[in-house]
Amino acid sequence: MDFSAFEKRVGYTFRNATLLETAFTHRSYLNENRAPGREHNERLEFLGDAVLELVVTEFLFAKYPDKPEGDLTAYRAALVNTVSISDAATKLDMNEYLLLSRGESRDTGRARAIILANAFEALIGALYLDQGYLNAKDFIGKQLFHKTDEVVEKRLWQDAKSKLQEIAQEKAGVTPTYELAGQTGPDHDKHFTIAVLIASERAALGEGRSKQEAEQDAAQKALAAKGW
Repeated sequence: MDFSAFEKRVGYTFRNATLLETAFTHRSYLNENRAPGREHNERLEFLGDAVLELVVTEFLFAKYPDKPEGDLTAYRAALVNTVSISDAATKLDMNEYLLLSRGESRDTGRARAIILANAFEALIGALYLDQGYLNAKDFIGKQLFHKTDEVVEKRLWQDAKSKLQEIAQEKAGVTPTYELAGQTGPDHDKHFTIAVLIASERAALGEGRSKQEAEQDAAQKALAAKGW
């Protein structure tokens, strides 16, 4: 695949073009397109996740000198969650460059958002290796930092489970409960589906790479479904 248009879009020309291609390569693609020495993007995602967390932490620490650790942690979580970074990936048209299996290419919704979020983190890892920390930091700043004021002003950082519990107790007199509705994938790449129940009503289903992430997604969807 030709990534030159994407490089122009983000403003970086990779010295090592293989790094960029690897960032877009999902594990499933290699199952159908085996080639010696070719890698999927999970190692780059691991690295990019660490760089992303450091850069966002550094930015928030400087921007909010009077905020306590708990607030800064919540702001950071809102900026780097799956919804936020998959949205940033979508705006960069990363979806057009993903290398996926035929089956994965048909995924939409939450499943595609997770793939995009992983690719976004892998791209950061590739940028870090190819262009250095400062360029990776610059890229992250351009894609995410503008969201910060809205996150803080609209309290988008507030924990969805806590918010749902507070409102459910107030309006229905019950505490929401969560149950595992399904899980797929190997041990290193699990995908969980969690149901949230308000009294005996299944209010929503959430998905995530961990049970905690899926519970948060379920709580957020329940809030939307209830108009809370």
